[in-house]
Amino acid sequence: MSSQIRKYELKARAEKQAATRRRIVEATSALHEEVGPARTTVAEIARRAGVERLTVYTHFPNETELFDACGQHWMDRHPPPDPSASLAIDNPDERLRAVLGPLYHWYRKNARTIENLQRDRLVMPAFDAVMRIRMDQQFANLADALVSSSAPQGRRAKAMRAAVALALDFWTWRRLAGERMSDEAAAALMAGAVKAAAHD
Repeated sequence: MSSQIRKYELKARAEKQAATRRRIVEATSALHEEVGPARTTVAEIARRAGVERLTVYTHFPNETELFDACGQHWMDRHPPPDPSASLAIDNPDERLRAVLGPLYHWYRKNARTIENLQRDRLVMPAFDAVMRIRMDQQFANLADALVSSSAPQGRRAKAMRAAVALALDFWTWRRLAGERMSDEAAAALMAGAVKAAAHD
């Protein structure tokens, strides 16, 4: 067998493995959107991906690796809004509203999936660990950026940081949406709450 043929076979095998891995991730991600991670079984992942259960385990020896791959896949397909331009706004109230409006719209657009993920992380430590890295850290960094740009001092800084974290939280948006508030109205309300906390 020539080296060129061998290289071709290796390349074809690698492409086939990559395609199988992609189908597994896509199937898992779809199930997470529909029923949530806690109700997603390896048997159903395998069925949807058109593979054997053993193949799922071969590509993802532990659930953390599968959760991480699914998280990356989902975030690539549903990226959260980039707050960079909003963070450059000088006025603190306008800056926060400019961050919250697009974020709340993103929550609304992806509410079913995010609710599944946030619900199931409470009963799945491995999934919770991935969520802490994939989502929680991003929101913590965003809260820090919003607070540092306003530069409150002492007790007010802690109160403002807590209020900003509350404003960024999915469940805050979910509660306000349940009150039939528009995303813009909810953003304005929470910006007002943060302002009150900073000046208390």
